[in-house]
Amino acid sequence: MLKDITLGQYFPGDSFIHRLDPRTKLLMVVVYIVALFMASGWLAYGFVIAFLALCIKVSTIPLKAITRGLKPVLMIVVFTGILNLFFTPGTHEIFTVFGFTLTWEAVERAAQMILRIMLLITGTFLLTYTTSPIALTDGLESLLTPLKKIKFPVHELSMMMCIALRFIPTLIEETDKIMCAQKARGADFESGSIMDRARALIPILVPLFISAFRRADELAIAMECRCYQGGEGRTKMKQLHYTSLDFIAYGAGALLVIGVLVLSRIG
Repeated sequence: MLKDITLGQYFPGDSFIHRLDPRTKLLMVVVYIVALFMASGWLAYGFVIAFLALCIKVSTIPLKAITRGLKPVLMIVVFTGILNLFFTPGTHEIFTVFGFTLTWEAVERAAQMILRIMLLITGTFLLTYTTSPIALTDGLESLLTPLKKIKFPVHELSMMMCIALRFIPTLIEETDKIMCAQKARGADFESGSIMDRARALIPILVPLFISAFRRADELAIAMECRCYQGGEGRTKMKQLHYTSLDFIAYGAGALLVIGVLVLSRIG
């Protein structure tokens, strides 16, 4: 299960999406999320699915990597759908059990909610799949630059996000190694009740925290040895520049929003 967590991983490539400016990709993700939450009706959702499928095709990211990233959140998605099944009011009743009434409106609402969550996760994961942590940090810092006028720590926040994304795969790999070592010593993480499984994970937390603190200390020492200070006056090796590809992407985002609005009214 841990190997299925792909958040923070970067797949190098030279596709249209890979070559976009990171600021464009960040803004496009915001536009995509807004369009997704504005969608109402199956026509609008179908249009969003087609748009996302086209982005995945253009990005050349393997579909297997996309579906693998959805596995860790599958239980949360299913649980959300079940809640919507029994707590969404409606007029077309299907049946009643233990005081809960299931309606066709609830079924449709649950299906749309499950679809929305999966599309949301897939679309945001596509950002990290096609953008390196360094480029993502530079793009976020550039977009938040106006906040520096009110003394907001833009650079520090961007650096923290970059480090967090960078160490997510590392910590997942470290956790997997610790679990394998514990299993070799007779630990059982798969049998028993939910509480038993939760207690079995406690021996993993101590070495994992120690490893995380050790890596953080090593990173801090390495940054100090390189005279890292951050803040004002810091230069970048790669400067961000908009190209014609970015304006094409903005146009596609505008078409997405317009299409969702029109289809939501029709559907």
